[in-house]
Amino acid sequence: MAGIPSTAGQDIPLERAPRFRRRGLMIAAAAALLALLVWAALRAGGGQRVAAAESLRLATVSRGEFIADVSAQGRVVAAVSPTLYAPAVGTINLKVNAGDRVEQGQLLAELDSPEIQNQYAQEEANLAGLRASFQRERLEVETRRLQNQQAVDLAKVAEEGAERERKRAQEAYGMGVLPIMEVDRRADELINAQLRHRHAQEEVRLQGKSLDLQLRGRALELERQQLVVDNMRRRAEELRIVAPVNGVIGTLSVLQRAAVAANQALMTVVDLSALEVEIQVPETYADSLGLEMPAEVRLGSQTFPARLTAISPEVANNQVTGRVAFTGGKPPELRQNQRVSVRIVLDQRQDVLRLPRGPFIEAGGGRYVYVVRDGVAVRTPVTLGAISINQVEIVSGVEAGEQVVISGDQAFEGAETVSIRN
Repeated sequence: MAGIPSTAGQDIPLERAPRFRRRGLMIAAAAALLALLVWAALRAGGGQRVAAAESLRLATVSRGEFIADVSAQGRVVAAVSPTLYAPAVGTINLKVNAGDRVEQGQLLAELDSPEIQNQYAQEEANLAGLRASFQRERLEVETRRLQNQQAVDLAKVAEEGAERERKRAQEAYGMGVLPIMEVDRRADELINAQLRHRHAQEEVRLQGKSLDLQLRGRALELERQQLVVDNMRRRAEELRIVAPVNGVIGTLSVLQRAAVAANQALMTVVDLSALEVEIQVPETYADSLGLEMPAEVRLGSQTFPARLTAISPEVANNQVTGRVAFTGGKPPELRQNQRVSVRIVLDQRQDVLRLPRGPFIEAGGGRYVYVVRDGVAVRTPVTLGAISINQVEIVSGVEAGEQVVISGDQAFEGAETVSIRN
């Protein structure tokens, strides 16, 4: 019976591995073991993660001036752009076109209004009639005054004649020429003349008051009619529509020779010398905004001082509308509807702990930061204050001089400590 064949013929003797190759394998194994031990030591020491230093941005906590501000995009608008309206019903005759440059006082349009023009002519005729009536009334009053004064003078002359007659009668009685009865009669005539003189004077005084009131009434009627004529003249002059400011015709709301109604919009005049910036600010800053706050308008590489002049009380699309006016003169190259950047200073304080603004605010939710101590970033609770465009106020949690990771800590994923590898 044949035996089972052996596999001896399939075996091939190998040469013994060189000593240096075995040594290399041992070194590689030792290095891997060492890296494992280092990693284990870091985990045992609390370093849960390792981050490269070049992937982080560090900043030093400093103490100094803190400026709380907000940045917004704005659009240049005309601060003065009056709209002109038709003063009455009529037919419009335009003298300018949209886009024309105009000067203050320049004729822009004329309104043909027969109603206003006819009424003006009628009131002027009424004024002329009242003026003639007033002149006639004044002549009559002067005549009445003269007649009354004549009556007073005649009564005075009669009184003086009676006085002389009484004196002559007394002299004649003393000489025995006239009886006493004749002297008494002359005395009674003197008394009657004196009474007529006094009554004439009193009548002249009362009639003078009556004539004054009569003339004053006529004067008031004339004055009232004069006011009516002045008002109609003003309305007639308003039919000539002139430019209220130097500027440009913005829009024409009516066509040439169109019939317009009273108070209908005709056109707008844009004053290009009075430009402001309309901004949209997030409603989160609405409570911090205040009138007359300092601001800066950036136009290209230049900044111009300005101030906040208006804040809308309404919130639309989570935005608050405001107006910013230039304080140091309008930039010469500024034009309407131009887009600019605006920075509004909300607050300015001294001796404040601060850090440059960075993504760490959103990464930590403003509740903690990573402070670097001896190559290890340690998660540290902090309290943040005001946040500006470039800076963040630190209320508590860190001290001046400490280094904080302000960018690149998103990969830390909230670890308590992170080793920083150079």
